[in-house]
Amino acid sequence: MKQLKRSTTKRFITGVCGGIGEYFSIDPTIIRLIAVVLALVTTVWPVVLAYIIATFLMPAE
Repeated sequence: MKQLKRSTTKRFITGVCGGIGEYFSIDPTIIRLIAVVLALVTTVWPVVLAYIIATFLMPAE
């Protein structure tokens, strides 16, 4: 069974986008681009807050 975990191999800052990419079998760069686009389209704070929360809630690999 797959578990959502922060990536230690495909990490850029804390590995959240890498972990999401590995979970959904998508390139982590695409997840990072989606996060940046969401931050630019909406206000930046909800995306940053979600990233910080995910950093603390997602266990490391």
